[in-house]
Amino acid sequence: MKRTLTLALLLGLMAGCQSGPARDVLAADETDSEPSRTASAAGDNTAEQESAPPADFDAWLAQFRREARREGISEATLANALDGVRYRPRVIELDRSQPEFVRPIWEYLDSAVSAQRVTQGRDKLAEHRDTARRMEQRYAVPAEVIVAIWGIESNYGGNFGSFSTLEALATLAFDGRRSDFARGELLAALRIIEAGDIAPERMIGSWAGAMGHTQFIPSSFEAYAVDGDGDGRRDIWGSIPDVMASTANYLARAGWRGGEPWGVEVTLPDDFDYAQAELATRRSAEAWAGQGVRPVGGGSLPDFEAASVLVPAGARGPAFLVGPNYRAILRYNNATSYALAVGTLADEIAGREGTREGWPRDEQPLSRDQVREMQQALNARGFEVGTADGIMGPNTRRGLRAYQQSIGTAPDGFATLRLLERLTR
Repeated sequence: MKRTLTLALLLGLMAGCQSGPARDVLAADETDSEPSRTASAAGDNTAEQESAPPADFDAWLAQFRREARREGISEATLANALDGVRYRPRVIELDRSQPEFVRPIWEYLDSAVSAQRVTQGRDKLAEHRDTARRMEQRYAVPAEVIVAIWGIESNYGGNFGSFSTLEALATLAFDGRRSDFARGELLAALRIIEAGDIAPERMIGSWAGAMGHTQFIPSSFEAYAVDGDGDGRRDIWGSIPDVMASTANYLARAGWRGGEPWGVEVTLPDDFDYAQAELATRRSAEAWAGQGVRPVGGGSLPDFEAASVLVPAGARGPAFLVGPNYRAILRYNNATSYALAVGTLADEIAGREGTREGWPRDEQPLSRDQVREMQQALNARGFEVGTADGIMGPNTRRGLRAYQQSIGTAPDGFATLRLLERLTR
């Protein structure tokens, strides 16, 4: 989604279209339930009509080359990487596309954790078992988790994009909306080429600059990519050992704890206080058990020191107790549904059972405009949620819970069309 583990600005650049290790802009409890990229966006390289680039693109590129040279990029690398780089109108078109409607989490999970993806993940784990187990031993990240991220990021390499990273980042840097960020990523891409990790023509990925099987942006690559096969290069495009080592290293650096699960599906007591169902609320598993939180199917809760209860679809949907490893996955992509998809897919690849409780599929999700309308209505009724920005953050959920309590429904903070209609009539 730098690099430090905190990646300021990336979400703004990639909003609505890109996943990958780069999304730490918002606090995790303020994300929408939908990851920041749809599955098709990484590889959407729809044919563009031939047209002349903006008149000043060549001048901008020449100036950038001068600046890159001053920052230590060699003339040979600049010529090898930037000669012939084109302005890509399709990149700007995708950057400007902001989806109005957010898919409900169950629809995302239906796709991300499909039976086909589980089967393919098991096949990939069997095919690369020795490599995956070696990385598990080295980084303490389970092999099935490494494979699950690979599956969700690029469908096991089937769709990691077809844009030139150099052209995509040059276009975004020239465009100006996130020029400083994209310029920094373009410089990082040049450093990667200069280091000999990849040839310019093989540096391929999404329109937003995320690259390879597990969708690292260039600064993530610089910080976390690892040479897993010992050939002296870090190749997340063609070397599966490098892909697996880099993914595991990222999660390890993000705080992954060996020997702990990402989380567990749970049942909640009838009198559960849903105000606690926020990622920012952390208690020991023992404390949650004392409130009557139980694993679905029986047994004991994982021995988490700091765990959170999540109800991503409200009281009518499944509930989860998540620990530090769930939060590590969020560092890879800061979206609730993404982290749940990785955890669930990993479980099923390993032969464990996925989510058991059903989702409230009869509910209709709200558009961003409808969330904004709900926020305005809550403010008007005295349930203060702050600025009406169309984002279901913790303040909005808090105000919505207060409204739900006032009308005698489960105060779970889950926004539905029925609630909006009642609130605004």
